[in-house]
Amino acid sequence: MAFVKKPVKGMQDFLPADMRLRESIIAMIKDSYSKCGFMQIETPVMEHLENLQSNQGGDNEKLIFQVMKRGRELTRAIEAGNHEYADNGLRYDLTLPLARYYANNKEELPAPFKSLQVGNVWRADNPQKGRFRQFTQCDIDILGDDSNLAEIELISATSAMLQKILADTDITGLTVHVNDRKILRGAALQAGFAEEAIGGVLITLDKLDKIGFDGVEKELLANGFDPEVVQRYLAMYRDSAGISCQEFCQAISDEYLDASVSASMDEIVECSRTMVSEGMTIAFDPTLVRGMGYYTGPIFEVTVDGYGFSIAGGGRYDEMIGKFSGEDVCAVGFSIGFERIITILKDFGVQAPLAAEGATVYLIDKKVPTQKKLQVLAEAKELRDQGKTVSVQPMKKNAKRQINALEAEGFTDFVKVYAD
Repeated sequence: MAFVKKPVKGMQDFLPADMRLRESIIAMIKDSYSKCGFMQIETPVMEHLENLQSNQGGDNEKLIFQVMKRGRELTRAIEAGNHEYADNGLRYDLTLPLARYYANNKEELPAPFKSLQVGNVWRADNPQKGRFRQFTQCDIDILGDDSNLAEIELISATSAMLQKILADTDITGLTVHVNDRKILRGAALQAGFAEEAIGGVLITLDKLDKIGFDGVEKELLANGFDPEVVQRYLAMYRDSAGISCQEFCQAISDEYLDASVSASMDEIVECSRTMVSEGMTIAFDPTLVRGMGYYTGPIFEVTVDGYGFSIAGGGRYDEMIGKFSGEDVCAVGFSIGFERIITILKDFGVQAPLAAEGATVYLIDKKVPTQKKLQVLAEAKELRDQGKTVSVQPMKKNAKRQINALEAEGFTDFVKVYAD
């Protein structure tokens, strides 16, 4: 059997320049959020399958990489003929593992708890630009704070972080879209949809940016909904661009939406606007849905002009942790689309430097005696002890080509060492 040199579909090899860029961005993310009081944690890449299949992850639950039982456990399952050959799975996001983590460690954590988590996740998805089967996520979450200060903090901290990361690009059109699942529910009930139909209705509305109003109308009608209800529903959204939350919610009666929801949303938008720099827009977007089934309140998403995907998103999920602990804990989080940000940076040719201050290479000719090699190695060690980046390599026949390649990797100073 021949070996396959390409990586598995949807997964990537990273060259040294790629890793420098990725590590530099991760360092910026960690530094930016730590200054806002977020504390880094880590959870296992593998989760119990029953947790991953708990109807909390939306369509992601269809994309789980399942892990088979091992040894005798697998043999027993096969002998029993129950076809339940898997008991664990690779995590598809960082939110569900965080909920389990918090339920398991709550007594040892501060309240409220501001969490920062960076790690790989896996989804058996259809790979495309900016979408992979293995990718890095960066999540910040605030657990134990039921006030909208949590949303304001997440939006302002993430906005500052994104603007810092994208500073070396020409991007200026960054928008944080905000909405509330309660508003989405109220609008659907106001139009005449039954409570049990709302989930399906929102799945269709979530496709608005891809299929347009005509497509949404066609799909809702195809799903058997009353044409008059569909028309009333879409009429609420057709002219909603740029509308304020209060204006949109005027069409929803108090029977379906508490006035405090829109008041809180207006406060989130107003306060967040005062916390972000020029170039970042905070906008109420009544069409924002977010597909995860676990969201219970405010939701948000960050888009970039000129790109057809979001680069960050999240929301409030006050009921998830209680499924692990039996006691509800208010929670809200923001997930950074790390791979998509890297894609944008590479589109603009952004590279991470090898070192803050020049990097040196000693190129040693093959005829150099041992004593002189020892001298060079001692010099290299001394420079490294001073915090400098130093590489020691044998000099190739074509030293010019070798130096050009090293310059492309960020090295700036070259010392050729000969025998005499």
